[in-house]
Amino acid sequence: MSAIEDLVTELARLPTIGRKSALRLTYHLLKQPPEQSKRLASALTVVAERVRKCERCNNLTEDMRCAICMDPRRDQGMICAVEEAGDIAAIERTGEFRGLFHVLGGRLSPLDGVGPADLAVESLVARVREGGVREVILATNPKLEGEATALYVQEQLAGQAVLVTRIARGIPIGGDLEYADGVTIAQAISARREMA
Repeated sequence: MSAIEDLVTELARLPTIGRKSALRLTYHLLKQPPEQSKRLASALTVVAERVRKCERCNNLTEDMRCAICMDPRRDQGMICAVEEAGDIAAIERTGEFRGLFHVLGGRLSPLDGVGPADLAVESLVARVREGGVREVILATNPKLEGEATALYVQEQLAGQAVLVTRIARGIPIGGDLEYADGVTIAQAISARREMA
C-alpha cells in the first residue's frame, strides 16, 4: 500500500470523513509546504502522548485531574453526566452550568457491543457515595441509546441520597449535543426535570 493510500485510509476512519473527503484532505496536505504537514503530525503525536482521562471525571486532560475538577469555583454538589468528553465543551459554551462533569465514555448500544460494563457508571455511583453530591443531571443524547443509558444510570443511582434529573427536550430527538447551538443547550439545562 502506498503512503498516499495509507493516509487516505487513516483519515477515512475519522467521524464524518468518508473516502472522498479523506482523499481531498490528503491532496490538500500534499499541496502544502512539508513543514505544515510535519507540524500536524507533531501535534497528533503530542496529543497521543500527553492527553489522558481525568482520574475523577474521565474528561480529557494533560494532568491527573482536568481544569474543571480542579476549579474551586465549580459547584461540587452538581454533576452533569455526559456520553463523551466532547459534550462537555458544548455545555460549557452555554455558560449556564457551573457544576462538575462525569464522562460515561459512550452509550449503551447492544448492536455495537457496548454494554453497561463498557461505561464509567460505577465510578459515577462511587462519586455520589462519597457524599456532597445533591444532583446528577443526565445529559445523554436524546436518541434511543442515550435514553436507555440515562435510564440505566438512574437505576444505578436509585437508593442514593441524590436528585437525578434529565436535560429537557430542547435538544432535537436524534441530535447530538456536540452539534447543538448554545441557546438550545442552555434551555435544555435550565428546563431539566427529575426522572421519575
